[in-house]
Amino acid sequence: MSRILVVDDEKKMVVLLKSALEHAGHEVRGEYGGQEALAAVAAEAFDVVLTDLRMEPVDGMAVIAGVREQSPHTRIVVLTAYGEVKTAVDALQAGAFQYLTKPFNLNEVLHVVEQAAAQEELQRRNRALRTELDTTLSGLGVERELIGDSPPMRNLRELVAKVAPSEATVLIRGESGTGKEVTARAVHRASSRAAGPFIAVNCAAISDTLLESELFGYRKGAFTGADEDREGLFEAARGGTVFLDEIGEADPAVQAKLLRVLEEKRINRVGDPREREVDVRVVAATNRSLEQAIVDQVFREDLYYRLLVFPLDVPPLRERSEDIPRLVEHFLDRLGRQGEVLDSASVQALRAHGWPGNVRELRNVVERGHILAQGAPLTAEHFQLMAGAPGGPAAHPVTEDLNLDNNARRLIAAALERASGNKSLAAQMLGITRRTLYSRLKLLGMEE
Repeated sequence: MSRILVVDDEKKMVVLLKSALEHAGHEVRGEYGGQEALAAVAAEAFDVVLTDLRMEPVDGMAVIAGVREQSPHTRIVVLTAYGEVKTAVDALQAGAFQYLTKPFNLNEVLHVVEQAAAQEELQRRNRALRTELDTTLSGLGVERELIGDSPPMRNLRELVAKVAPSEATVLIRGESGTGKEVTARAVHRASSRAAGPFIAVNCAAISDTLLESELFGYRKGAFTGADEDREGLFEAARGGTVFLDEIGEADPAVQAKLLRVLEEKRINRVGDPREREVDVRVVAATNRSLEQAIVDQVFREDLYYRLLVFPLDVPPLRERSEDIPRLVEHFLDRLGRQGEVLDSASVQALRAHGWPGNVRELRNVVERGHILAQGAPLTAEHFQLMAGAPGGPAAHPVTEDLNLDNNARRLIAAALERASGNKSLAAQMLGITRRTLYSRLKLLGMEE
């Protein structure tokens, strides 16, 4: 049994919802306005608040804000006759768990409310377990992984700390190599789902035909080779987080299923009509403009707004060059060079570089310098082989024509070196898509 607060300025609506929820076995309190609802939340604890949006003088957005302040763990479900996308997104961004539009189906309301109550109960148990663990994941995870004291990084850490304890869907935006997966892991480790699995999926690295079955699983006999039932990654990640990297590369069929996961927390395995509930948090990432993808009609607008509940923008390295010394120190520590400090010439050379491959490129440069130094202190000369440096020499004698029809292995290796391992940039040099590049790498046995 859950304690539920129903809020609406129409008395008939409150009576109807209260009666239906009580009949389902819940303890329900009804209030006929936003001000009365806020007073009730201040006096009592509720598992779920079911509120209308359009009320006078205190509207539903004020109720959401008040509930979030008074009782941040309470789930909020919004009912509104105004089903515009922007209104719904505003409510979700303000902290609502879900929204439903009037006129509604009572069974649908009951399902969403009970889903919200079940998640709150699960999170309550997780919070209790986490207090018993001698860990500092919430603090150290963010500080250790999101390295840097530049204003953009301080702002990113603050936003991660705010969004991590919630169940909000997160969309991480940034160029390749900036650390979007690191940011996603920081969100997971500072959340109440930290004890659960973190499963990362690169949507560009898996073919369209395989991505759907990898994410959602399949039923025996669904296709050739499906010899047994298999659960997908959304089921395997129960109680944890699914990280969908390069979400903009997912094909339309997968996008439609992802929308359903975000809206209803339900999936169907490939070839299986049975619906299954999933308990996961979704964090997605993209290095492309999803807005432009919508204009190009290759990405669903409704999925975009579902993902855009809480955006996080990871800054490129060129916009936070003051963080380079700390990042280098971090990479050197991982290479066994604890306590080594670069000389001023090395720092100046590193900060002057454009870093098209971002932090990933910097990590590769440091590792290469470590190998060249052969145990001696690192100096600027050890960083002369910066891949991707403007005008830098290529290790492989190739022409400017990077057509894959000629010597694919050599040209791909050259493009990857010029791009410091940045596959998106290498694909652009080669005139192919990232997905095609991944396929070629696999075919040629060049996967990392």
